[in-house]
Amino acid sequence: QVQLVESGGALVQPGDSLRLSCAASGGTFGGYTMAWFRRPPGKDLQFVAAIKWNGDSTWYSDSVKGRFTISRDKAKNTVSLQMNTLKEEDTAVYYCAASRTVILSSLRRSSAYASWGQGTQVAVSS
Repeated sequence: QVQLVESGGALVQPGDSLRLSCAASGGTFGGYTMAWFRRPPGKDLQFVAAIKWNGDSTWYSDSVKGRFTISRDKAKNTVSLQMNTLKEEDTAVYYCAASRTVILSSLRRSSAYASWGQGTQVAVSS
């Protein structure tokens, strides 16, 4: 069974950078799509970014494109989210998700992902 554990959340100031990590275990991830979602206070879950475990394809939400970078380290079985120029509206609980079967048209939907981490809190405030 796939297990995902996020880390790296913190309280930072606007304009700061932060790097989140997701440690994946319990499976072989070739063919998986890995993603980051977030839930801002009082709002629904939002797609942030996704990456194919094999290959270089990445996808981003419009709100983070150009500021966030998703990457994966096959040797360490980790997926990272580098977040630069953070804004107060980036405040949220960030979740790592994994799917072996998601298709391109569905990868921005949380329902397409079967495995989830417990989340890590990111707070951006001056």
